[in-house]
Amino acid sequence: MAFECQRVTRVSKDLANSVEDSLQSQIESELNNLNFEIEATKSTLESKQLPCNDVLSNLHRSTITDLPPALISEILNCLDPKELGIVSCVSPILHRLASDHHAWKEFYCERWGLPIASAPLGAGFSDDKSWKELIDVLYGHTEAVLTVFVLASAKLLFTSGYDSIVRMWHLEDGFSIASSKPLGCTIRAVAADKKLLVAGGTDGFIHCWRAVEVLPHLFDISGSEKQNTQFRLWEHEGPITSLALDLTRIYSGSWDMTVRVWDRALLKCLKVLRHSDWVYGLAPHDTTVASTSGSDVYIWDTNSGCLLTVVNGAHVGNTKSLARSHTGDFLFTGGEDGAIHMYEIINDCTEANVLLVATWIPHTGPVNSLAFEFPWLVSAAGDGKLSLIDVRKLLRSGRPTSGKRVSRVIEVEPPQRMLHGFECNLLSVDIGADRIVCGGEEGIVRIWNFSQAFEIERRARALRGIRLENRMRRRKLQTEMSSKGGRTDQCSVAAKKNPMNGNRRSVWHNKRGMSGKLKA
Repeated sequence: MAFECQRVTRVSKDLANSVEDSLQSQIESELNNLNFEIEATKSTLESKQLPCNDVLSNLHRSTITDLPPALISEILNCLDPKELGIVSCVSPILHRLASDHHAWKEFYCERWGLPIASAPLGAGFSDDKSWKELIDVLYGHTEAVLTVFVLASAKLLFTSGYDSIVRMWHLEDGFSIASSKPLGCTIRAVAADKKLLVAGGTDGFIHCWRAVEVLPHLFDISGSEKQNTQFRLWEHEGPITSLALDLTRIYSGSWDMTVRVWDRALLKCLKVLRHSDWVYGLAPHDTTVASTSGSDVYIWDTNSGCLLTVVNGAHVGNTKSLARSHTGDFLFTGGEDGAIHMYEIINDCTEANVLLVATWIPHTGPVNSLAFEFPWLVSAAGDGKLSLIDVRKLLRSGRPTSGKRVSRVIEVEPPQRMLHGFECNLLSVDIGADRIVCGGEEGIVRIWNFSQAFEIERRARALRGIRLENRMRRRKLQTEMSSKGGRTDQCSVAAKKNPMNGNRRSVWHNKRGMSGKLKA
């Protein structure tokens, strides 16, 4: 969504005053602790009456290029679309920043509608360009993004990390909706549904916000509505690393080597599930919860608090990430060894058996985060890559109907898609509503709309099928032609191999000729 404007040779005095007031006042208010030469620029203006372009170029050289994009985004938040349009005329850098800003995007969408990312027919699922056209980049965090959560039912996205601020975004448009006050610690986990938002950090507290029915975006995380919707839970003795919700309970995992199960109505801890190492991830379903601790994978009964089964040494190193299918039958784990395992859970009356189904090794760094939405499994790793895996073939594979179940590792294809090119450690990923969202050390949140990419892939597969059918048809015709022509070739070859037949025929003709001469 680029905003283009014609170059002008002269800028009116009103335009100069508008640009000076909108930019200079905002920069002074946001950067009052930084020692830039704004006062010197003002004095020069009053004495020499420099043109507007010179003013902005001096201001640009002394301030804008030295600021991080997130801080510039906060400054531009104070400008309306008209002022952003003026800013974009000043320099290529300001043009790019103003054009990518959410306020200008919102103004563009209100007037002209959402732009359509186009890709050529048959570009294919493996075409990097088609995916880059379907990506949106969200700026706002000033440090690494450690957790992202997609609330697909409300089209909301929640992100947080080292800057201790929880941010809420519109999932489809990428607009920033609201942000919380600094919570005083690193936030490592976020989870939400339409009634409750929870965030956990290194202080051991679970920060919670109740939904407000009158709000279009459910949660008042900024506190602007002055309603008492925020509260905290505390019992963990270490940083909280993972959170999950169901209809009646809150699940929290911590580096204090416990998983705690909370009652949502009473706000009271019901069960404490103790592990032998730091807890990295958890995934509840019905009356069971799966968790990863160290290199092991645990399955617990949440009603009794009993351990049903454990997979020892699931990965070489720590098992850092965990995801679970919506039916609860399949587990996905990612480890420091760069591998991803798929397990099947078979529940019996008193125990649960965990069988290894498949293994992928798509990464060269630790798999920091996993997310699953049928049929796609997405992983984010320390090598700066995302992998996208289709598990439909594995789910369709037959199961033994009788006898004892045994582990059955199936030969699987490599990931259908690898998204790379990021020069940083990817720390979190989530998937929902045909969107893939990831965050990493650079403090940027990226969103892929892969619904259009799958349509491109469908058309590309159809074209490949037509080409394959035509190729097979030509090959069949060539085979038939060669088989028909082979008979005459065999006769000619036989004639060449038996030259005596030709000699006998010539001798017979000679004898016939000699007899005719004698009769004459």
